[in-house]
Formats: sequence, structure tokens, C-alpha cells
Amino acid sequence: MSETDELVARLVAGGQLTGATLSSPRRSDPSRAARVTVAPVVVRGSLRYRWTYHHETRTVDENLAAEETARRLAHLLAGEFRQGLLQSTEDDWQVLAGGRGAKVLRRAPTRPSARLRHDRVKRRLLPDGEPVPFLVELGVMTAEGKVRARHYDKFRQVNRFLELVGEVLPELPDGPLRVVDFGSGKSYLTFALHHLLAAVHGREVEIVGLDLKAEVVAGCEALARRLGAAGLRFEVGEIAGYAGLEGADLVVSLHACDTATDAALDRAVRAEAAVILAVPCCQHELLPQLANASLGPLLRHGILRERFAAEVTDAARAQLLGAAGYEVQVVEFVELEHTPKNLLLRAVRRPARDRAKAFDDYLAFKAALGIDPALERMLADRLGTR
Repeated sequence: MSETDELVARLVAGGQLTGATLSSPRRSDPSRAARVTVAPVVVRGSLRYRWTYHHETRTVDENLAAEETARRLAHLLAGEFRQGLLQSTEDDWQVLAGGRGAKVLRRAPTRPSARLRHDRVKRRLLPDGEPVPFLVELGVMTAEGKVRARHYDKFRQVNRFLELVGEVLPELPDGPLRVVDFGSGKSYLTFALHHLLAAVHGREVEIVGLDLKAEVVAGCEALARRLGAAGLRFEVGEIAGYAGLEGADLVVSLHACDTATDAALDRAVRAEAAVILAVPCCQHELLPQLANASLGPLLRHGILRERFAAEVTDAARAQLLGAAGYEVQVVEFVELEHTPKNLLLRAVRRPARDRAKAFDDYLAFKAALGIDPALERMLADRLGTR
């Protein structure tokens, strides 16, 4: 047994390992993690080790027992990574791999011993390892509740969405809830929303998922029936022409492209929805409008101009929602399947807020950049007045 193997076995067996980081892969392979971190966690009262594999565009997590953690650490340090940092309750150990074997250096500890944290997975609304019917049906989980590796990003997205919804549940009225999801697509998040409201919180719900594709809607309807999802239905229709928005408490728009997002926001404001959730994408409308000589160094570069236009568009939307009587947060959201955008506009209706000030700030912002957003024209009769 090598010096590294003995060290790993001793730290893990003695419960002294407080963290590990493996870096500098020996081989360049996009399919393999560029960095691996390990931390002890408590899962259902038992000690486990949380392994996080950091790829270029994603992370993958799993929990392992002590014996498997020791075996895998020794294996990866021996043949997969050139550098390793093992942190313990007493000392840190740096492992440097070379042509003649590994060199192990003892260092002073970089962080104090701390109480074990509970696994982040345990705090998820939909934990890995416990089957959730709609995720099993959609292929994200196995029948035993294990998240399939190829769907782990989707699993994280669903949990993040439910986390963001959960934070505004107190803003929704008591009694039956009416929810409209514009552009529901394959409806992973629509089913997740039904699960959160109906199964987790026991609320009576009427949730409508609206989409343009008849075959997608038919598939979602069939799945809702198989799941026995009371109060959940799907319809074919367009945002602008949808007639069933009256009385909606929560309006969701996660896939609408360009000014279709504005149409969804306009309809939600006019319905006086208590909460609006929108993930904008394809913000092309303002790209050709940007005109400010002092921004020349930014606007003359196509990629920078495009990114800036997207941020300006979402900032304008947030400010206009404020001028229409909503308190708005722009929060980070994990990437959606069809768009690299990762911002979510979360708006809560506050009829008594100072709309006039919000509108004045918007007008100054608009003038500085020389823009004329579609949403302003749509909401013209709702802006800056109580």
C-alpha cells in the first residue's frame, strides 16, 4: 500500500477527513470532471461523503459511504489527477503526483474543524433516492427514485424552480389556487408546480398549461391522467388569444421567446395575478434600438452588444412591472433546456407601491439608452398610476 493509500485510509477510517479537492487531470477529456470535491455530510443520521464532479458546464453530485470514498480517493489520486488536497481535523495534506510516484506534503490546516452539515440533497423538495411519480413517468428518475445521470441537470432545474416558487407561496391567496403556465412545453415544471402545490402543500388547484404544439399538449394530458393529477390540464393556444386568464393567482412564462414574454407579462398584469414568474429568452427586440454615443466601445462589438441588449431588456421589464404595481426581483435560475438564459423575473403584486416614482426612473433609463420596449406600449394604461 502506497503512502497516499495509507493516508487516505487513515483519515477516512478515523473520521478525520473534513474535505478533499482533486485537480489537474492527467488526461484532457471533456467527458471527465476537471475537478472533484469531497465533503462529509449527514444523510438520515448516517455519515456519508458528498462527491461533486465539476465539469465545464455542469456539476454532478453523489453520496458515498466511507469505505467507497476511501477506495475512490486512492484510485483517483493514483491515476486520474496530478494534485490532491486532503483536509483533516488536525492537518492538511497536499498530494503531488509525478513520474516517480506521489509526493505527500504536510501543511497547517487551512480551516478549522466544523460540525458536519446535513446533505444539501436532504433539503431539496424532491430528494434523490425517493421516487416522485411525475419524475419517474418523465424518465428523470428510475422506479426506485434514483436520478438518471443524463437527467441530473433537469432534476436540479426542477428543484431550483420549486425553491423559487416556495419563497413566494405566502404571497398567494388562501383557498383554491388558479395557475396559468404560458408555453408549458414538455411540462416538467408544470407537473413540478402541481406536485408542490397539491401534493406537498395540500392546496386545491386549477393549473392550465398552454402550448402551441397539439402533440405535446396531448402527451401532457395523457400523463396528467395517468398520474391522477387532479386540477391539472393542458390546452392548445396562444398567449395573446387565451381567454381563460381571469382570476389567475399565479402566472408562469418560462419558454416564451422575445416579445412573447412581454405578451405574457402584459396578460398577467391585466389579470392582476398575485405572483408572476418569467424566464425571458431571445431578447432581440432592443438590439437594433440601442443608441448612446458614450457606449460606443461596448456597442460596436456584436457579442457584447447582444448581451447588453438582453440585460437592458430584462431591466426594462423589471422596472415596468414595478411601475405597474409589482415588487420585482431578478434572481438566478439554472439553465433551461432550450435557452442559455438563467435569469428569472419574480414579481409580487403590491398595489400600494409608488408606481409614479418607478415609472419616472424607467423613463430616465429609456431616454439614456434610446430604447422603446414593446412592454411599455402594451402596459401604457397601467403605468405610473394607482
